[in-house]
Amino acid sequence: MSSPSARTAPSPAAAPALACPISPVVDLVFSRWTTPILWTLHTHGRQRFVELQRRIGTVTPKVLTQRLRQLERDGLVIRTYHPEVPPRVEYEISELGGSLAPLFASLAHWSQEHMGEVDRARSRYDEAN
Repeated sequence: MSSPSARTAPSPAAAPALACPISPVVDLVFSRWTTPILWTLHTHGRQRFVELQRRIGTVTPKVLTQRLRQLERDGLVIRTYHPEVPPRVEYEISELGGSLAPLFASLAHWSQEHMGEVDRARSRYDEAN
């Protein structure tokens, strides 16, 4: 007789992680605003909310608040509340978030080396189709 775990199929939520082991990392780090937030905090250090919003540009306050909360929950960002008048809140990349720096550096290098080639491939494709 087989054990119950042997008969149980993986949950649909687990399927992408089984198919590609980096899927959870991609979902965690490469959402629309997460990458610019982490890049900015890594590059410029501790930031107040308004400074971070200015550096990123087009992100709305609502979306920035949501992403910062999620990043804090994930342990990638540290939020520090200063009980002064007026109150001050600062965000910085955590040690865990900082551990992504080599990944971002590799992607930045790949981008510099290969995005021209990607643009040319897109142009060739668009001309042919």
